Amino acid sequence: MDTAPAALVEPAERWQPTRGSGSTWRFPAVRWPAALTAAAALIIAQLVLRGWVAGSGYFYWDDLILIGRAGSTSLWSPELLFYDHDGHFMPAAFATAWLVTAIAPLSWAGPVLTMLVMQAAASIAVLRMLVVLLGPRRILLVPLIFYLFCPATVPAFAWWAAALNTLPLQFALAWVIADAVLLVRTGRRRYAVTGVAVVAVALLFFEKSMIVPFVGFAVAVLARYVVGERGAVRAVVRRGAALWIGSALVLGCWLVAYLAVVDLAYTRTEPRDIPGLLHAATSRGMVPTLVGGPWSWERWVPAAPWATPPAVAVALSWAALVAVVVWTIRSRPRTAAVWLMLVGYLAVALVPVAVARGGPNSVDELMQSLRYLADTAVVLTAAGALLVSARPRRPGKVSRPPAAVVVGLAAAFVVSSSWSTVMYVRSWSDGTTERYLTTVAAELGALDAPLLEQEVPWTVLNPTAYPQNLASRVLSPVAGPTTFADSTPRLRMITDTGDIVDAQVWWNRGIRPGPAPGCGYRVQGSETVRLPLDGPMLAHEWTMQLNYLASRDGTVALGFEYGDQVAVPVQKGLHTVYVRVIGSGSELRIAARTPGLDLCIGAGPVGVASYDN
Repeated sequence: MDTAPAALVEPAERWQPTRGSGSTWRFPAVRWPAALTAAAALIIAQLVLRGWVAGSGYFYWDDLILIGRAGSTSLWSPELLFYDHDGHFMPAAFATAWLVTAIAPLSWAGPVLTMLVMQAAASIAVLRMLVVLLGPRRILLVPLIFYLFCPATVPAFAWWAAALNTLPLQFALAWVIADAVLLVRTGRRRYAVTGVAVVAVALLFFEKSMIVPFVGFAVAVLARYVVGERGAVRAVVRRGAALWIGSALVLGCWLVAYLAVVDLAYTRTEPRDIPGLLHAATSRGMVPTLVGGPWSWERWVPAAPWATPPAVAVALSWAALVAVVVWTIRSRPRTAAVWLMLVGYLAVALVPVAVARGGPNSVDELMQSLRYLADTAVVLTAAGALLVSARPRRPGKVSRPPAAVVVGLAAAFVVSSSWSTVMYVRSWSDGTTERYLTTVAAELGALDAPLLEQEVPWTVLNPTAYPQNLASRVLSPVAGPTTFADSTPRLRMITDTGDIVDAQVWWNRGIRPGPAPGCGYRVQGSETVRLPLDGPMLAHEWTMQLNYLASRDGTVALGFEYGDQVAVPVQKGLHTVYVRVIGSGSELRIAARTPGLDLCIGAGPVGVASYDN
């Protein structure tokens, strides 16, 4: 570990590049290669571990909504890019999902690649941030290790839809923090340009990116404040004005688009629920991850895993955190401002989530899933760098832990975090969705008649996502234009394992026998004929078995007494067609839509299609 007479490291400003004999800028050769080589090795190790995490997963919940919309809309369609996804405005995420789906429909390799590329970019941005804040010294490996292996970032990484939100946000936080510090330090406008551009792009992935410029401002101020400079706020405001003004303009334009797209429906959250949600997010969520926890996870399919740290571990984690806070403030008084920034960021990050996700249908375990906290790891990493570089109370009498202790603690953190990651993967890996999608994709190629619409199994995407959980939407990347229809001559269904099997209609209700001898109900010309049922039916999606004799090929219109009509193709002769109708009432109504088409309609069931009669 490098030594420093006045602090753990010297302020980054003391490590300005020096001009060599050529035209390039370089840092002192003795320190630069060792730190960066070790950092590169750590990033590679992280990507190997994250590659295993990603490869062990599969499409989950919102992933299926993304690929479903990607498979049913064009890239530049407003229905894709400006879709209000559960309060999220994320056109760039939808565009990425569209490209991945277009290249390899329902292939998990595409999402794995995008997650690893985004993670690599975020990790490199964090390394850049640390070099800017600390200089190219080996001490930067400590906060870098925290970011690279902290379990708090794992759940949001493993879930593709969440990764498309949080990884660009993590990249933006690290990049803009570095740009803000460099802009204030050097006055070069290129840092303002790149910072504003990164903010703009990040906002297209995740609305939470609106916090990025504020974090950049706070860290730029603290980077000067903790080393004892006066007038830090004034200097950052004045020297970084181009970045702040540019970001404000971007945020203003984005806010107009966000409010035009997103329906800000009020969610009723009981105030008494919020403390419990925040306690779950901190004590049972974020705090244990600071020391490599939570070590154990639970999952009830189809919910995502949530952290379940032992009570003793939670207490020890809080004790360790309090000890670090007290020690840093006592030895470096100005670090109190850094801790206040962290508390403020956590409040901004968690309270809106607790309010938005709270309510009668919410549970504390939602906050323990940690996916709402992934970006906090970047802010904690920046805070760690500020704590390390802060000016001590007594510059000549700084106590520093031996290098062996620091290395040992870092190694213990990596081991502990890796264990938590392995335990997460064990809980996260579930073959239900993969088995379903793989099987049904193979079965669709052998279809000789269309399928009626049905919902996918609740373990794949449950009914709360309706209508996104309809099979035609989930399977749109691999389904043809005629795979699903409102009617079919052969009733088949997709099982929970993805097999396509023959099905029947339950006799919830039935068409009464008709009055015409040897015919039942006679349909002629354009006259609408009533088909009375043997009882009323509530408004719902129903399947009816229409037994008919047709004089020629043609089309009929069929529907409930209260509901929309469905166009149903019929064939000459005696046949059966199964029709999906939506509505209610005590009768069906049918009319020929093809000139010269006459039909006889017999009795038949109206109810729920099932392959398990």
